[in-house]
Amino acid sequence: MPHVPWTASHHWDLGVKRLFTLIFGLSIFGIGEALIVQGNLGNSPWVVFADGLSRHTPLNIGWSTFVTSAVVLALWIPLKEKPGFGTLANIAVIAYFLQVGVDFIPKTHNIYIGLVMTFGGIAIVGLGSAFYITSGLGRGPRDGLMTSIHRLTGVRVGRVRMMVEVAALTVGFLLGGHVGIGTALFALLIGNSLALWFAVFHHFFNSSKQ
Repeated sequence: MPHVPWTASHHWDLGVKRLFTLIFGLSIFGIGEALIVQGNLGNSPWVVFADGLSRHTPLNIGWSTFVTSAVVLALWIPLKEKPGFGTLANIAVIAYFLQVGVDFIPKTHNIYIGLVMTFGGIAIVGLGSAFYITSGLGRGPRDGLMTSIHRLTGVRVGRVRMMVEVAALTVGFLLGGHVGIGTALFALLIGNSLALWFAVFHHFFNSSKQ
């Protein structure tokens, strides 16, 4: 992970620039997820779960995302994982901007426009992730759950992530959440999107020091 000017020294090391960067990153993360939803080709795995939950409760997709994140965070308690400010902000900000995006971005039924929206959403989610991860104010609820399971079991993080996300995707699908080619594209490309933005940050800030 690149070290950038806004990286915190600990999870509660708050400052104006750092908070702005964190909130900006989480906000565009939510908007990126909304683009994928409104691209109408299939949601990302956790949003499939939130979508499915929203179909069986009075909650909209934003509130379903909020509740899901809060429940995942509660699982940190027996795992003895400690949240940071960024962990709590992650829950509220992403859910809010996901719902704002869904409310204001028109849904498409054109596959080509849907592909553009899906690829754009994946790029934006990767950028948002890069901003909030490099802020150093704490992992998101889902990431913390995965690293905690890894720490307790010794199972590789990548394998834990796959198992947890497949479980969320499966339950979401059974609840009626939207699964499609967009879901597969997200699973295949989100890691590359994040890695690309990390490389951009590393190059930019290393170059600026020379």
